[in-house]
Amino acid sequence: MARDTRQPTIVTGLDIGSTMVRVAVGQIMFDEGLGRETIQIVASVEVPSEGLYKGNVTSIEDVVSSVANALEQAERMVGYPIENVWVGISGADIISQSNKGVVAVAKSDGEISSEDVERAVDAARAINAPLNYDVLHVLPKSFSVDGQTGIKDPIGMTGMRLEVDTQMIHGLSAHLKNITKAVYRTGVDIDDVVLSILAVGEAVVVPRQKELGVAVLNIGGANTSLIVYEEGDILHTGILPIGSSHITNDLAIGLRTSIDIAELIKKEFETSIVEKYSKKDVINLADFGSEDNEHIPRQYIAEIIEARASEIFSKVDEELLKIERNGLLPAGVIITGGGAKIPGMVSLAKDHLKLPVTIGTPVNVGGITDKINDLAFSTAIGLVKWGALLYTSGKKQKRMNIKAGKMVDGVKKVFRSLIP
Repeated sequence: MARDTRQPTIVTGLDIGSTMVRVAVGQIMFDEGLGRETIQIVASVEVPSEGLYKGNVTSIEDVVSSVANALEQAERMVGYPIENVWVGISGADIISQSNKGVVAVAKSDGEISSEDVERAVDAARAINAPLNYDVLHVLPKSFSVDGQTGIKDPIGMTGMRLEVDTQMIHGLSAHLKNITKAVYRTGVDIDDVVLSILAVGEAVVVPRQKELGVAVLNIGGANTSLIVYEEGDILHTGILPIGSSHITNDLAIGLRTSIDIAELIKKEFETSIVEKYSKKDVINLADFGSEDNEHIPRQYIAEIIEARASEIFSKVDEELLKIERNGLLPAGVIITGGGAKIPGMVSLAKDHLKLPVTIGTPVNVGGITDKINDLAFSTAIGLVKWGALLYTSGKKQKRMNIKAGKMVDGVKKVFRSLIP
């Protein structure tokens, strides 16, 4: 019996960050007016993250507690148990490399089928991953048929030899297994583990931007993720080990105050552009909960924020230089993530990247929660959209020949036995 597309289907995204754990729950619903399925976010939760430092697990028990807390709150909001989640993964332990896969076309008449494409991608995947790393994704970039290069979709073409150029995304085995173990111990199943920036890109970028050429920056707490699209395809991904928590640490040191107060100042500061303030503009640390009645020039605070933000965007520009796209992306740069909420980040990004810069919020997603437009929820909502796209396309493990990692399947039997 065919699936009834008019019945709502639940998709849950789980973003385990170094500072916060965020959960977004979406329903895939059929919109009679539009004549198609839509995504409605029905719950969104964030709780402090424990047991991680700079993206790495330092305490399994604390991670389990944080994730369980977030999932329980989400369940109370939606009124039913959450059984499956799409888990986002990020951090400096993600590496990317290029690989090729080559196969002979199976049919005697030389017509290339989807099965040939699958075999070519699998051939690229079969190349050994770096020691202690597992494959997360295989991203086809282009195909070649009998030496003819630059082919985007070879299905239906005729040839004898099919070759695919791919970008392989690998994650550190120990980190992937620790995160997976923690999630399973909360009692939920894992649909798959997804590189977070891929999900973010699906959430905040429209097809026209992907065609023209666009970069997406997800400024998290411990790191900043980057994805670049061109001609509708993924051109490059990267993760930089620097994020908004570094700004918080700089403020705490520079102002000689606590991390909590520094975080409040960062969030409530009017702008990080030094020129916007006069020398007479000051803040009182006592207004942010400090026991010290100390007045700090706003210019000084802006200098601290601007210095670290400038470092982030300079490193992003270096990444774009590697692929010869610095200053050369017609659709510009989209910034999102919790760090993008810091006032003045758009202006600083424009100055350093020499490109148009906009704030990115999820597109083609509705809902009753105010977190839809919260930049910090871009990853969690992106994971919902990623899962929903796979579901509505009728595929669970792949979409557009993007192959999800098989690591999850390999550890399910092991970690299910650990669920209380």
